[in-house]
Amino acid sequence: MTTVEVSLKTLLTEVEGALGAAVVDYTSGMALGTLGGGKELDLTVAAAGNTDVIRSKMRTMELLGIQDKIEDILITLGTQYHLIRPVTGKSGNGLFIYLVIDKARSNLAMARHHLKRTEESLEV
Repeated sequence: MTTVEVSLKTLLTEVEGALGAAVVDYTSGMALGTLGGGKELDLTVAAAGNTDVIRSKMRTMELLGIQDKIEDILITLGTQYHLIRPVTGKSGNGLFIYLVIDKARSNLAMARHHLKRTEESLEV
């Protein structure tokens, strides 16, 4: 089990082209931790905005009667991938991990693999 800080550091060092990461409470929209980002990528603002994305998808699944779980949500921009992965462990209820990677320097499949490993080992 790893802490939020260690998990974020691991993502940014192990995922080629990682630009920023956050662990977010989607009930409040508050980031429990962020790493990376910068002037053009305010992770606190992104965390709050992506809270709406995950809430909306969960609400839609409920309305449709879909009895499944979200593995991850991918938002593809011109130069970046934004990945959102809900934390499913006991201590992660209501949390998601948010990862932004550079599209040209990253391998999306490997980023998803690292994100899954991080989610499984995260302890809050």
